[in-house]
Amino acid sequence: MNHLIHDSLFETAVRTPAAEALAYGDRRCSYAQLADDVRAVAALLLDARLEPGARVAVYMEKRIENVAAMFGAAAAGCVFVPVNPLLKPEQVAYILADCNVRLLATTAERLAQLAPVLARCPDLRAVLLADGDVLAPDTALPVLAWPARAAADCAPHRRIDTDVAAILYTSGSTGQPKGVVLSHRNMVAGAQSVASYLDLRADDRLLAVLPLSFDYGLSQLTTAFLRGASVVLMNYLFPKDIVTMVARERITGLAAVPPLWIALARLAWPADCTLRFITNSGGAMPVPTVQALREILPDTRIFLMYGLTEAFRSTYLPPEDVARRPDSIGRAIPNAEILVVRPDGTPCAADEPGELVHRGALVALGYWNDPARTAQRFRPAPGQDPGLPVPELAVWSGDTVRRDADGYLYFIGRSDDMIKVSGYRISPTEIESVLHATGLVAEVAAFGIDHPQLGQAIAVIAVPVEEGVIDNAALLAECKRRLPAYMVPARIDLRAGPLPRNPNGKIDRNLLRQTLHTNEAP
Repeated sequence: MNHLIHDSLFETAVRTPAAEALAYGDRRCSYAQLADDVRAVAALLLDARLEPGARVAVYMEKRIENVAAMFGAAAAGCVFVPVNPLLKPEQVAYILADCNVRLLATTAERLAQLAPVLARCPDLRAVLLADGDVLAPDTALPVLAWPARAAADCAPHRRIDTDVAAILYTSGSTGQPKGVVLSHRNMVAGAQSVASYLDLRADDRLLAVLPLSFDYGLSQLTTAFLRGASVVLMNYLFPKDIVTMVARERITGLAAVPPLWIALARLAWPADCTLRFITNSGGAMPVPTVQALREILPDTRIFLMYGLTEAFRSTYLPPEDVARRPDSIGRAIPNAEILVVRPDGTPCAADEPGELVHRGALVALGYWNDPARTAQRFRPAPGQDPGLPVPELAVWSGDTVRRDADGYLYFIGRSDDMIKVSGYRISPTEIESVLHATGLVAEVAAFGIDHPQLGQAIAVIAVPVEEGVIDNAALLAECKRRLPAYMVPARIDLRAGPLPRNPNGKIDRNLLRQTLHTNEAP
C-alpha cells in the first residue's frame, strides 16, 4: 500500500528494478539505483541525528541528487523543503529561517553564494553537498559529502500518512512567501488522482521543465513513480530547447504554464511528435493558444487544469471537451469536491459567480508558522451537518468562478486581482483573453491602477507579436472594438518581451505593477 510519498518509488524498484526512473543529460538512473540513492540519503540524515519531522531544504538545479535528497528526507521521517533554484540568497535565507531548516542539500557553488546570509539561519546544523568531489567553500557549518549507496535499509523514524511530508513555498499577493504544509496523504492522493485521469503508463516519458519546488512540477515525479514511468530532468534556456528535447528523448508527456505554452505554440514541431498528452495549469491558457496547439499537435491530448498549492489540483477538462469548451477549467478531479459558493457559504446558482472552495484529501494542513493566514484560507467546508463535532476544513481559494448548467467550471479571476471600475468588477483574465484573441500580442498582463474618479482604471502591459507591427493607438482601437467602454484600458504600455517571470514561470504581475507610475492619473 502506498501510504507515504516514497512508498511508490520503493515498490516500483522492487517490481521493475531495471526500468529507467530518471534521466539527466547523459546520466540514466534506474528505479533500483534511485531507491539505493534515496536510502543512502535517509541513512545519512539519521546518522546526523535529525529528529522526526526535521526540515531538510533542497536548493539546487534539477538533477538526480535533487530528487534523491527530497525523497531521502521523506524516507528518513523528515520533511523536505524544495527551494526554487532561481531564488537569490536573501530569499533562500528567509525560507531556511522561516521553517527552521536543520540541513541544507545544495551544491558547492550555491553554498558559496549563500555563505553571507547563513548566519540568519540559526537552526541550520549541516550542509550536504551534491557535488562532493569539489572543494567545499569555507563555512562555519559541518559540510557532509554526498553518501555512497547504503548497504542495507536504514531504520527511519516512524511516520503515518497524516504526518508532514513537505513544505512548499508559494508567493503571496503581499508580504513574504507562504510555506504550504503538505502531508503524505495530500501528496499520495494527488498523485493517484492525477495519474488516473491522465491515464499515465509505465512506458510514458515525462519531460520535467517546471521547478520541482512548484507543486505542478513536483507532481511530474510523484505521478511517474506511482506508475513506474520515466522522468527526464531539464534546466532549459529557450523554448526551442524543449522542442528539441521532446524529439531527442521521445517524450510522451509535457506540463507547462501559460506563458511557456504561448511561446511553444509559436514554434515548429515535428510532424512525428511523440507527445501523447500535454497539460496546462498555473493560469488560464488563452483560447488562441489552445487552438494553435491543437493544430500543430493534432495527435496530442490536451488537458486544461486548475490548481492551487493549498490543494494541489482541483479541476481538469478532458481532451474530448477542449474543442467545445476551450475556455473551461473543467470539473473536479477524482477524489475531490469543488463547490461554488456565495460569501455566506450558500451554493451559487448555475452561471452565478462565486468563490471556488475545494474539499477532500488534497487539502493541505495550512501555512507554516502562520496561524492568521491559515485561518483566512482554511475554513470549515460549507454545507456541513451541524451535528458534526469536529468540522472538516476546506480551502477557500479566493478565486471567482462560475459553474454552467452542465457542471463545467469557468475561471473569472482572483479576488485580490479583480479590478473595480465605477462599481464594475472586472477580471484581468477576461481583458487579457480578448487581447490575445486579436493576434497582435504575444504576452499581456492587465492591472487595476488608482484613479481619482473611477476608483480604479485599467492598465495593460503587452508584448507585440512582432516589433513595429502595432502601436498603442492601434491596440487601443482593437480594445474599443472588442470590449465594453468600462473595460477599455486607460493606459497601454508596449514593451519588448518577454515579460518578467516569477520563479514558477508565471508572469510576475507584482513586479510589472511596480513599474507603473500608479501615482499618476491616467
